[in-house]
Amino acid sequence: MAVNSQNTGKEAQRSNLQLAYGTVSGFFALGFGSGLSPRAPGTMGSLAAIPLALLLLNLSPVAYGLVLLLAFIFGIYCCGVTSRRMAVQDPGAIVWDEIVAMWLVLAFVPASWAWWLSAFLLFRLFDIAKPWPIRWLDHSVKGGFGIMLDDVLAAIYAIVLLQLAQRVLPLLFPG
Repeated sequence: MAVNSQNTGKEAQRSNLQLAYGTVSGFFALGFGSGLSPRAPGTMGSLAAIPLALLLLNLSPVAYGLVLLLAFIFGIYCCGVTSRRMAVQDPGAIVWDEIVAMWLVLAFVPASWAWWLSAFLLFRLFDIAKPWPIRWLDHSVKGGFGIMLDDVLAAIYAIVLLQLAQRVLPLLFPG
C-alpha cells in the first residue's frame, strides 16, 4: 500500500507500520522503527545509530569502512524501494541515511561521550540546515542515492569541523 501526501492520520501511520515491520527494506529504511517517531524522526534515527556504532568500534578501520560502504549501497536500495512504496521522495520516516551518516561521523572522533555528543549535534545541525551544496543535491538528486547522499555530505561537514576541533583544542587548552 502506497502512502502519498494526501494520506493523513491513522491510515498513513498504519501504512508506515506495515512498511517498517512488514518488509525487510522498510524495516531498515525506517531505522528499525525509529523513523516512525511523530516528532523529529531524523533525530531519532541518528540516536538509533549510536548503540550500533558501539559495536562497530570493535572492527578494524578497514572493516568499519567496508561496513559503511555496504550500508551505504544497501541504503540506496532500501531507501529507494521504501520511498517508492510510500510515493514520497525522501520522506522523513526514512532514517537509514541518518544512521549510516552517524556511523561515518563517529568513525572520525574519539569514543567518548563529549566527542560523540559533539558529533551528534554537528551532524544534526548540518543535516537540518543543509548548507550548500547539500540543499541543492537534496533537491536535484532523486531516488535512494539522493536520499543517502545529502546525509553523507552533512556527515562530511561535521567531520571537517570535528577534525579541526581535535587539532585546535589541544593547542588552546594544553594538557
